[in-house]
Amino acid sequence: MNTDWIAVDWGTSNLRVWAMGQASILAHATSDDGMGSLDRDGFEPALLRLIAPWLTEGRTTEVIACGMVGSRQGWFEAPYRATPCTPLDPAGLVSVPTHDTRLTVRIIPGVKQVKPADVMRGEETQIAGALALNAGFDGVICLPGTHSKWAHVSAGEVVSFQTFMTGELFALLSQHSVLRHGMAGGGWDDAAFDEALSDALSRPDRIAAKLFALRAEGLIAGLTPAAARSRLSGLLIGIELAASKPFWLGQKVAIVGSEALAQSYARALSAQGAEPRLIPATDATLAGLIAARAKVNA
Repeated sequence: MNTDWIAVDWGTSNLRVWAMGQASILAHATSDDGMGSLDRDGFEPALLRLIAPWLTEGRTTEVIACGMVGSRQGWFEAPYRATPCTPLDPAGLVSVPTHDTRLTVRIIPGVKQVKPADVMRGEETQIAGALALNAGFDGVICLPGTHSKWAHVSAGEVVSFQTFMTGELFALLSQHSVLRHGMAGGGWDDAAFDEALSDALSRPDRIAAKLFALRAEGLIAGLTPAAARSRLSGLLIGIELAASKPFWLGQKVAIVGSEALAQSYARALSAQGAEPRLIPATDATLAGLIAARAKVNA
């Protein structure tokens, strides 16, 4: 296989790599060797376990990486760039010392906002990818996930952004709080989601009471696990939308995320009169990594 370069998305929990040809993806591999499970000396071996078959003796292969690999606890720190800024800067990529001479590794730095304080790592690459896939886009890019981001983008720059711990709150409440007893199993209830979303948007100050009602209704009113999970999601996304309204109200909105979660955010925003466009997260990540590599080699 004639690998031209290697694209890497390295998160807290997972590592994803792509062997890139000059015009197409040649191969793809993943592992559970996320940043959170490695010490500093473990990153290069973890990468080589996946990409060794793509390397050629006597030839150096370029690797472009994004995500938590560049954090203070990662392989090599790539300092944040400050807003307002373009999501990518070819001069800002950080070179990583490696033991294997077949590798040349560069990490894309994250982006920071000084006031109010906020940071992102990995999302800047997805934002760059979204812009590459939607030339001339001006508006707001929503990146739902464990820590959801809302980024105002204008003239190719990230002007400002805000992070919400919505996904982490959902995981904590559904798996580790008293609410977990009524949420075992799967299933989904659109009507329950819509009702909870409306309640949270109209009265976000009532969120603590609405959360405990999920437990009470499960005990005495027969609330099903599917309805409980859907209502929890609707409540948390609802308070996020209420707080992020200055970002999305009256703006063009693009959602970059996994299909199921992106659909939930699209449903929520559509109920408020927005018309969001959806961009698959992997498509945006790859487009961003490709754009970064193109800028470096321009």
